[in-house]
Amino acid sequence: MEPRRTHSPETVRRKRIEAGLNQKDLAHRAGISKPHMSSIEHGRVNPSPPVLQRLAAALGCAVHDLMPPHETASA
Repeated sequence: MEPRRTHSPETVRRKRIEAGLNQKDLAHRAGISKPHMSSIEHGRVNPSPPVLQRLAAALGCAVHDLMPPHETASA
């Protein structure tokens, strides 16, 4: 079973591109390494809550904007 994601890798990447940033620039703004940023975007690691907050701040969005969509049960 795959661990539950604390973020949406695709959304993080899309928001970064929309902000006109490369991975190195976003990593610097969020206070993390470029390899860690790459791992977050590729879904290899889940960022900690403080890192998620710093990414959201650097991207000018709310933390919940970087979260995976809620899954709803079908009736």
